[in-house]
Amino acid sequence: MAGAITYAASRSIDEITAGSIPVSRGGSIPVSAKAIRLDLNNPVFQEHLFGLQKPERNAAIDTLRKIRLLSWGQLYRDNGLKWGKIVSVKPPQGIDAVYSLRITQSRRCTAYRDGDFMRFLTVAPDHDSTYGRK
Repeated sequence: MAGAITYAASRSIDEITAGSIPVSRGGSIPVSAKAIRLDLNNPVFQEHLFGLQKPERNAAIDTLRKIRLLSWGQLYRDNGLKWGKIVSVKPPQGIDAVYSLRITQSRRCTAYRDGDFMRFLTVAPDHDSTYGRK
């Protein structure tokens, strides 16, 4: 392994990126070559996220960690996240579409895709409010 960049117990970067990363709830996620980049800077999203009770906030952070390791193709196919376009809400100017995804077992959030970035907008207090029904 001459000239290879090493990590921790003499594992090369190639070995790490070809493998998977363990997640706190058990199991592991394969590392993707072109991972989704997260934009968590929306003040409304931050207010909602930080306002969650600790167990739910921790579950949301676990989900964000998972998303950050996925490619867009993997996100679209992931049955647990349930990524879906919201057709009942008109997106803001400059955004093609707003999407909903499961961030915890009982909550959904809204986000949109901007190139490699997933830009988060809100964490809904309940399922129906995600879709503008309440």
